[in-house]
Amino acid sequence: MSIDWAALGSVFGVSLVATVALVGLFTLGIVGLSRQERATAEGGSAAFAVTGAYACFAACAAAVAYGIYLIVA
Repeated sequence: MSIDWAALGSVFGVSLVATVALVGLFTLGIVGLSRQERATAEGGSAAFAVTGAYACFAACAAAVAYGIYLIVA
């Protein structure tokens, strides 16, 4: 039995980058929603923050759906 260490390393690297990117996007979405709550409490509007938050959540959902598509297909 032989292990292709280069392929294993590339899978690890891609998985690490994808994980950090998805967590970062989700975190930006949560930050955007918290800014909306803060702006509402102060009597302002944070439409840009909410739009950005929903865009981040949509990008996360799209990445997860693409990953499931790759596994199933």
